[in-house]
Amino acid sequence: MSDEETIVNKATLLAEIKRLPEIERLELMVDIWESVPADGAWPNQDQVAEARRRLEAHRRNPETAIAAEQVLARLQLRFG
Repeated sequence: MSDEETIVNKATLLAEIKRLPEIERLELMVDIWESVPADGAWPNQDQVAEARRRLEAHRRNPETAIAAEQVLARLQLRFG
């Protein structure tokens, strides 16, 4: 992005989008959706199944979860 271009934050952009008529918001949604590359941007069926399996395991036994802060601290110690 060049210095001449205006940077709009997400909250401002969303507020402006919400002011559009419904049909224009829907058209914009389709345009954005179609702009997402289909080459690996989405999880495959195996990845979705694994995520669901892990979520269900967590729901059955939530006390086994490790806080994100602990994971990040371990990674920092291990990899610097």
